[in-house]
Amino acid sequence: MLCALSLQEASCAYVLIVTAVYWVSEAVPLGAAALVPAFLYPLFGVMKSSEVAAEYFKNTTLLLMGVICVAASVEKWNLHKRIALRMVMMAGAKPGMLLLCFMCCTTVLSMWLSNTSSTAMVMPIVEAVLQELVNAEEDCEVITTAGSTTAEENKAIGLGEKHGQPSLELIFINEEASWVAVLITCFACECVPSQAQLLVLPPEASDLGLGSKYRYQSRHDHMVCKCLSLSISYAATIGGLTTIIGTSTSLIFLEHFNNQYPKADVVNFGTWFLFSFPISLIMLVLTWFWLHWLFLGCNFKETCSVSKKKKTKREEMSERRIQEEYKKLGNVSYPEMVTGFFFILMTLLWFTREPGFVPGWSSFFEKKGYRTDATVSVFLGFLLFLIPAKKPCFGKRRKDGEKSTDINTLEPIITWKDFQKTMPWEIVVLVGGGYALAAGCKTSGLSTWIGRQMLSLSSLPYWAITLLACILVSIVTEFVSNPATITIFLPILCSMSETLLINPLYTLIPVTMCISFAVMLPVGNPPNAIVFSYGHCQIKDMVKAGLGVNLIGLAVVMVAINTWGIRLFQLNTFPEWAAVSNITSQT
Repeated sequence: MLCALSLQEASCAYVLIVTAVYWVSEAVPLGAAALVPAFLYPLFGVMKSSEVAAEYFKNTTLLLMGVICVAASVEKWNLHKRIALRMVMMAGAKPGMLLLCFMCCTTVLSMWLSNTSSTAMVMPIVEAVLQELVNAEEDCEVITTAGSTTAEENKAIGLGEKHGQPSLELIFINEEASWVAVLITCFACECVPSQAQLLVLPPEASDLGLGSKYRYQSRHDHMVCKCLSLSISYAATIGGLTTIIGTSTSLIFLEHFNNQYPKADVVNFGTWFLFSFPISLIMLVLTWFWLHWLFLGCNFKETCSVSKKKKTKREEMSERRIQEEYKKLGNVSYPEMVTGFFFILMTLLWFTREPGFVPGWSSFFEKKGYRTDATVSVFLGFLLFLIPAKKPCFGKRRKDGEKSTDINTLEPIITWKDFQKTMPWEIVVLVGGGYALAAGCKTSGLSTWIGRQMLSLSSLPYWAITLLACILVSIVTEFVSNPATITIFLPILCSMSETLLINPLYTLIPVTMCISFAVMLPVGNPPNAIVFSYGHCQIKDMVKAGLGVNLIGLAVVMVAINTWGIRLFQLNTFPEWAAVSNITSQT
């Protein structure tokens, strides 16, 4: 079929194939591969160099930068740790309730932070709780009452050898834009000298001797560790679906959609949240049931009971340790309060900009269309560089001796160094490369040619076409990175929808969500790799549990797009903004 292509279309197809091969093979970093259109398009005469360069910095880049400012503040001042520990305290130490609690906590964090950061933040806390659940003695008096018992019988088999009550300190270190969680466990006992063991998490399983079959006191303990670990990765994926800034795939979709259909003002933070929040909620509940049934069984009454009478001494000890960790955080600090306030304010301003059912605050301005979600995020992010980290003391004199202990009063809540450590520049370049590819496909006419090849699908019902597309990307994304997958498929799906006169959102939204369901293999996405590196689960466990999550997600998304999605986005008609774009691309 390449013979039917014009020279410009063939040149664009060559650039697309070369870039896709680099993305799939990862022979070079994803960000470096995204630069291929920047020099091949001008060399082949597809687009001017200035036109290609303009595609690498868009409105969503500013949106991401503003969000990263708030995320950097959350991570710097340990607001995420306070939220996570507080939710665990509310749930107690029952496995079923802990599972639900950690999933809810990770989902909430992943709505606003990247899935990778959310997983890296929560997993050390999960690991500390698991050490308490697995290693704590059922009865603290065993050692004193069973003096004749051999040392081998009294030895606890678990994640690490225990010599008394452990003191756990969770520290988060950002190194080269990737989060490394460091768990320092200090052991102390009257009969054993104090010891300290430094564990860098996530480590290689072999470094900690995690391959030993004697790691757990019972099979039930092993199942609890598997269940809680995998749930964090799945919850991070579910939370990322909820907001338009939750994952890079949704940001890529938003910018591509706005570029392809500039007259379509139907997708924003509010409409996406209204559509995706029920999906996330249903998926969270069903995934919790699935993991509980798969690893913990069907005895929900025992694993989810909150009655104090039914708690074992091990669970009571674990709860006390969690409470001690929360007390170490002290009272809520001034930077935490400011960060939390900005966090809530940003969300409210996003919701109320153009809610749809009532006029938003953007209607107060004369010129329409000038203010976007990026305007809000960048403005609030900029303020975090201005507000001092130390609470101002108006009219109060500083006490004697306070000068030597105070931090720099002019230091802001976040610095540019904090922002640099958190900002995923590779994703920015990768997204820009996707925009450049899409612009080249449209300019050269390749997207129109691809759409014509899809006419054979016109005999299928629309829901079947969408389902086939979702299944296809769900398979591909298990082996190819999520941003690369959506960047490759978006131009193709847009052309197909325009050719078949399907509302593009009817296909693009489900596909965008299904691309995030790469949960069956460690290489599927970074959260999977982080969880797998802790050594609690094997690949067969991830495949078995991930397949169920994949099917749950696919079913829920298809039901959503065919029910409340149709009413929310008016998907039962072919919109004018898509027809105008179709005519423009053909001419």
